[in-house]
Amino acid sequence: MKNTLFLILIAFLLFLAIFFYWKQSQAESELTMANDKITSLEQQVRRFTRNLPPDTVGPMQSTQPELKDSTAEEEEERIIPPASTQFEDELGSLSEADIARLKRQGLKNPEADLMNDLMRKQKTVLNATGSVGGTMAIRDVRILNDHYALAYFEDGHNGGHMVLRYTVKNGAITWTRLDSYTM
Repeated sequence: MKNTLFLILIAFLLFLAIFFYWKQSQAESELTMANDKITSLEQQVRRFTRNLPPDTVGPMQSTQPELKDSTAEEEEERIIPPASTQFEDELGSLSEADIARLKRQGLKNPEADLMNDLMRKQKTVLNATGSVGGTMAIRDVRILNDHYALAYFEDGHNGGHMVLRYTVKNGAITWTRLDSYTM
């Protein structure tokens, strides 16, 4: 009886060792694939930023070394994004000047204060009602500048976007819905 229990214990421990070794090798292979994908994407970014005119290149160009492997395919495949695409990274973030103006109007942490206030007052600005038992709620907010915000709302079944204007006086925030649509 003792020998049988001992053999079962050893078999179980052997199984665990093999299982964990298999999981480790699987995780290592996934990590290797992810690193290869990241390297590929970094090369694409370097290739794209290398082809941009000097006045549109961001700080990434000056800090990243250029790749010297240029094949015929890479030379033919030059995709130059328009300058307007750089604005996309800035969307939803206040500039230093906006933050300073909002602080002068009484907000301590402007972006957080605005988002928290909108979440508290969302029922007053939402014009859509939930369907199939859902409750419409704001899920994402982008503070665009010191006057406007963009919000995404949904109830789990339907959703939409709305453009809001806000005013701040002595730390008090007032929200006005300018436009909204449901999808």
